[in-house]
Amino acid sequence: MAPDTCCCSRGTLKRRLPILAWLPVYSLQWLKMDFIAGLSVGLTVIPQALAYAEVAGLPPQYGLYSAFMGCFVYLFLGTSRDVTLGPTAIMSLLVSFYTFHEPAYAVLLAFLSGCIQLAMGFLHLGFLLDFISCPVINGFTSAAAITIGFGQIKNLLGLKNIPRQFFLQVYHTFLHIGETRVGDAVLGLACMVLLLVLKLMRARMPPPHPETPLGVKFSRGLVWTVTTARNALVVSFAALVAYSFEVTGRHPFVLTGKIEEGLPPLRAPPFSVTRDNKTVSFSEMVQDMGAGLAVVPLVGLLESIAVAKSFASQNNYRIDANQELLAIGLTNMLGSLVSSYPVTGSFGRTAVNAQTGVCTPAGGLVTGVLVLLSLDFLTSLFYYIPKSALAAVIIMAVAPLFDAKILRTLWRVKRLDLLPLCVTFLLCFWEVQYGILAGTLVSLIILLHSVARPKTQVSEGHILVLQPASGLQFPAIDALREAIMNRALEASIPRCTVLECTHVSSIDYTVVVGLRELLEDFRKQGVTLAFAGLQVPVLRTLLAADLAGFQHFSTLEEAEKYLQQETGPQPYNIHEDSVQSTRSPC
Repeated sequence: MAPDTCCCSRGTLKRRLPILAWLPVYSLQWLKMDFIAGLSVGLTVIPQALAYAEVAGLPPQYGLYSAFMGCFVYLFLGTSRDVTLGPTAIMSLLVSFYTFHEPAYAVLLAFLSGCIQLAMGFLHLGFLLDFISCPVINGFTSAAAITIGFGQIKNLLGLKNIPRQFFLQVYHTFLHIGETRVGDAVLGLACMVLLLVLKLMRARMPPPHPETPLGVKFSRGLVWTVTTARNALVVSFAALVAYSFEVTGRHPFVLTGKIEEGLPPLRAPPFSVTRDNKTVSFSEMVQDMGAGLAVVPLVGLLESIAVAKSFASQNNYRIDANQELLAIGLTNMLGSLVSSYPVTGSFGRTAVNAQTGVCTPAGGLVTGVLVLLSLDFLTSLFYYIPKSALAAVIIMAVAPLFDAKILRTLWRVKRLDLLPLCVTFLLCFWEVQYGILAGTLVSLIILLHSVARPKTQVSEGHILVLQPASGLQFPAIDALREAIMNRALEASIPRCTVLECTHVSSIDYTVVVGLRELLEDFRKQGVTLAFAGLQVPVLRTLLAADLAGFQHFSTLEEAEKYLQQETGPQPYNIHEDSVQSTRSPC
């Protein structure tokens, strides 16, 4: 094999298996930092996984089943050293919408989502995510934060028989507020306060530096560990309190209850399920999940890649978006073999990973092992975790997702972007897929309007000069023709016109047809339409079209000079979008 071919093959292999790029240079210092980071993330993900299973409407163990496969797959395929894959609040909310709180549906959804994500990765379709704008994403995440957070009020207050549909949930929560269990409410609020205090301490406490004196380093390291693992600490504290009451025979808290012990069985995802003594076939399950087969994989990719890009930008390295698609797709496919529901990149745990000083994706190996050990040895202890404590963990985790500051930012930057944000935000309370779809359509309409009606700088005078500020595509040609006709040919005295095309990089057949008709209209009126500054591809296209009366000049000055020889120089004004300003004579 030729040397160039060998180099190309090695390069391709490293792109597909990024572990080959960093493993040969792995060091003991990296191992130490990765171990600390992986341990910190593991202590964060275990209580969160139990809580997110509640959001997804599944038994608690399914949260843990979903929390380890991504750690192992991303070790080999991930291009970001910071990202951790696993259950998240938003993905759990989507699962609850589309799987009817049936574990079989959730596992099958993970498998099918993985297949779709893998296909998108192999076909390099990651660019489709670019059509979901930031206002749409913010509208969705803010609505999800409210939906998830309010959905945990029932557990925080110990209320029962509260429906899951958001508007019914709000109504019944206030209707049954008098049935609040004092024990759950006090413990839940205490956990929230403790989590908030530890979070503020964590924000003010930098990680211990290697050169810090040993005593100070130990105390700072202890505070750092406690505040970073605050979820595990608070949940353990709450479980200890609940256990102490249970021993005395009192039951002031609603507990998580019995969790299935041991590791999940390795088996194929269910392609049929029995519900109400009736067997539901694979095709019927797919029909039942409906829009979830598009929404879940797309939102999963969007969330994961957004997290990866954010931390890559902060920490000055690059990621491969299509490789990320492959990583998350394979994670969901293989995860379905161990009863996982769909997962994605977690912003909160990724932040813990980055701030703890992770060096490579090997930190995920420690996290995955820790989750497996908890499944094998600690599930009996999870029985005593109060649901109000898990509700506090979820509420504090999703609170930062609600972004009110973006309203002020969009008002200053571009007020029109408030429209897709508000549409997405409001409709997501009705149906998530309608909110995302409607917000995306509004964003695309705004985008297409700018394509169909590009801003055009107009220089009024004896010679009319029009300069489109952006590309010229088929939706824009009618508006351009109308502007030229109104100003040049339908004036009291028809005027020669220059179309300055410096910013036009490509045109299509519809534009060529429109320009041919425009040249014919000018010829009939006995005036000239000249073109200036055409880029080479556009010039070739117009020359190939053999337009009658086509005249092109390299610069605007040449075109104006030529037309002035025929008409004589006259002063004129320049304006853009009907706003006029004085321009000096030719």
